[in-house]
Amino acid sequence: MAHPTQLGFQDAASPVMEELLHFHDHALMIVFLISTLVLYIIIAMVSTKLTNKYILDSQEIEIVWTVLPAVILVLIALPSLRILYLMDEINDPHLTIKAMGHQWYWSYEYTDYEDLGFDSYMIPTQDLTPGQFRLLETDHRMVVPMESPIRVLVSAEDVLHSWAVPSLGVKMDAVPGRLNQAAFIASRPGVFYGQCSEICGANHSFMPIVVEAVPLEHFENWSSLMLEDA
Repeated sequence: MAHPTQLGFQDAASPVMEELLHFHDHALMIVFLISTLVLYIIIAMVSTKLTNKYILDSQEIEIVWTVLPAVILVLIALPSLRILYLMDEINDPHLTIKAMGHQWYWSYEYTDYEDLGFDSYMIPTQDLTPGQFRLLETDHRMVVPMESPIRVLVSAEDVLHSWAVPSLGVKMDAVPGRLNQAAFIASRPGVFYGQCSEICGANHSFMPIVVEAVPLEHFENWSSLMLEDA
């Protein structure tokens, strides 16, 4: 999860998020190179009194500074499109979960099971135990098996919400009357935190998302206990 003074993204917990981190570094390096070149040219033009007529009027230089930006845009666009298609790819999900946004909590339904669903409310600050995070912990976590393709169907019951977990590389709008879908694979066990990322009213900041990835055997035990309690 994020920590104070953090400048970059959260640690990746899914293959798609790893690709996004690599693309971010790739694009940022190009931006640094362009910024350095432009800064050097500005300093050189301001600090020198010499003038070169071939720089002021040269078709060759105009061709270079027209073609070079086009090539750079292609180098950015191709990996970007690849990741865009990877994010939309959903191949034979092992588990489907329906996430419904409400004012101001989330409810989850495991549609592969007959009667497995629950509401997930934020734990108030005064009820937190040592080690829990303020404004991020919930009374019920969305538990998923690790290293398994998970499909999340996202919708809302009242106003616009957005189901987002940064470390998993997932962000999907929850629109009333519409069913959007996203997919992810948790590549390691852990607890991953997110928040509603669409302004949805007075308590928008108080409807966190907690995804817990566990080994398949532990997930089966958890689902059995949840079904018995239901």
